[in-house]
Amino acid sequence: MAYDETWKPKFNPWVIALTVTLATFMEVLDTSIANVALPHIAGSLGATQEEATWVLTSYLVSSAIVLPISGWLSNRFGRKRFYMTCVAMFTVCSFLCGIAPTLGTLIIARILQGAGGGGLAPSEQAILADTFSIEKRGQAFAVYGMAVVVAPAIGPTLGGWITDNFNWHWIFFINIPIGLFSLWLSNRVVEDPPIQKQRRIEAARSKVDFTGLALVAGGVGCLEFFLDKGQEKDWFGSPMITTFACLAAVLLFIFVFWEWNHPDPIVDLKLLKNRNFGTAVFLQLVLGMVLFGSTVLIPQYLQVLLGYTAERAGMVLSPGGFVLMAMMMVAGRMVSKFDPRWLVCIGYAAVAAGLYNLTRLSLDSAFGTITLWRALQVVGLPLVFIPISTLNYVGVPPSKSNQISSLSNFARNLGGSAGTALLTTFLTQTAQTHQTQLAANTGSFSFGYRNYISSVAGIARTHGLSASAANQIAVGSAYQQMVRQSSMLAYKNAFALLAMVIACLMPLPFIMRLPTKRVKVDPEAMGH
Repeated sequence: MAYDETWKPKFNPWVIALTVTLATFMEVLDTSIANVALPHIAGSLGATQEEATWVLTSYLVSSAIVLPISGWLSNRFGRKRFYMTCVAMFTVCSFLCGIAPTLGTLIIARILQGAGGGGLAPSEQAILADTFSIEKRGQAFAVYGMAVVVAPAIGPTLGGWITDNFNWHWIFFINIPIGLFSLWLSNRVVEDPPIQKQRRIEAARSKVDFTGLALVAGGVGCLEFFLDKGQEKDWFGSPMITTFACLAAVLLFIFVFWEWNHPDPIVDLKLLKNRNFGTAVFLQLVLGMVLFGSTVLIPQYLQVLLGYTAERAGMVLSPGGFVLMAMMMVAGRMVSKFDPRWLVCIGYAAVAAGLYNLTRLSLDSAFGTITLWRALQVVGLPLVFIPISTLNYVGVPPSKSNQISSLSNFARNLGGSAGTALLTTFLTQTAQTHQTQLAANTGSFSFGYRNYISSVAGIARTHGLSASAANQIAVGSAYQQMVRQSSMLAYKNAFALLAMVIACLMPLPFIMRLPTKRVKVDPEAMGH
């Protein structure tokens, strides 16, 4: 386990947990707020909607590159120093984003901001793993997890309110006081344990693997760009997307081969041979797909099909965030009292049931119904997130905690990007299939279609329109209804698919070993 019982932090561990959680909340909140403000940014800077999406893509690519190497950076420069540098970088770049006069300047600031944001989560989880014993670690991850799930829930609502009542610049400016307070607290209460100090000395003596650094930066950057822009550019129908996909595949293949045989790798891939960690990485990947995917699907459904504003769509998600917050605390207590593998299994069953229940949504679903079903859908997520985060470290020496945290966070974020891209493509293609099927059942031979056309045309004629104009309006209205219905069917299929995938994962947690309490592990036990 990644906990050194010979060392105790000077400050109360819960103060340390709240300190690192504060920076997490700031980073995750900023990401969800930026999504809502994108149209306002495009209009203010004279950019098209497509050009403005680079504000999101640049951040995601930069963050994705830093995530897998953050463990190495923590060892190289010291975890506290690296963590505080990330907080400072994120805060300063938030100010630069807020004052950006042009889209190009904003994108550059977002790239730097993403580099800072990408190093936060792995450092924070490693700090918690080293600060808390195995008995308390579940509750610590529950506090941390509250920020991860609550921030995206309130982000759209807060972002909509800020952009409507002030302007988009303030979605970045609000990070400044939070970042400064986080820096002050981190400087006072966060410290590196002796094992991390020893690791930093060893890392400083070793040569920097510049080849591995270049390969992971290029490969992950190309992969993130491929996932983020693929749907927009029609995937392999675009030469640019095809080029980036090929580059990602080649660079990452070489990277795996190079790092596996390197004596001091940037990313220690051999940790994946650990049964618990290898399984946990896969489960984190799928968890990211579901968590991010469902968070994207529901607002899209609300805004595209039901005509909700971004702020009102955020109000649907917000109660689910508070349910998650409560369940995080419940799961944090349960993980030390029950077999965490059973908790993950039960959590997957609850998530699968909640996702399948969303297939009951329709074009007439009420606000309260959608809000309740969304809240029920997320009840099981903490039972998955916290036990997996705890089992991550079983059998791993303290010196490897930075690598474990960076790889597991990278897996979850990669799953989120892949899940969002795949679900968006699935929605588009499935909606087209349903539209073709519905169109095949409409025409002069369809009694329902003729009745609808006659009814709408009759209403149009009562408003003084000619028979020809009324008929055109009726046909157009029928087409719009068909598009909405085919899209609704596609959303139902997407929720059913997610439910099926999650249900298939229920047996996998039992591959993992249970943690052994209060047993010291040889730091070289998980070496090469």
